[in-house]
Amino acid sequence: MTAASRKTRARFQPPARRGEDAPLELDPTLSFMRTLWALDHELRLGSKRMHARFGLTGPQRVVVRIIGEFPGSSAGSVSTILNLHPSTLTEILKTLDGLGLVERRAHAEDRRRAILHLTAKGRRINRLQTGTVEASVREAMRSLPRRKIQITEEVLSALTRQLAREHEDR
Repeated sequence: MTAASRKTRARFQPPARRGEDAPLELDPTLSFMRTLWALDHELRLGSKRMHARFGLTGPQRVVVRIIGEFPGSSAGSVSTILNLHPSTLTEILKTLDGLGLVERRAHAEDRRRAILHLTAKGRRINRLQTGTVEASVREAMRSLPRRKIQITEEVLSALTRQLAREHEDR
């Protein structure tokens, strides 16, 4: 390492950490955002672990679970249930189809519409109870009163709507 690169590297060192007992004094918005980003980080790590263990990510698993709960749904219905843009769901469905977890069948009345079903392999993935992000969420929720979960859902929904409005305004 050259002297110049040592100087550059030192300039980007994070400041010394506070002692473990020193409280972080953040305003409520920053504190809430810190919690959201920590959750996002853990969801992404959990998704990577699931991919390594089961061959599918957290979002892919959620789509499998929804199709398992509502067999015969259209892609549009699944997109609406998950509040996902249709193009995002299309990519997930392509992957799940390629993995042999989901199959598209022609709708009985309207052959142009496809309905979604799990394959035998997809049904096995759907039945997983441990090692998934969903299992971690279920376990965390088990320790909380239903009312707190409802309030949390309300807050997160309000935040989602606000962020969507900001996105639409641009």
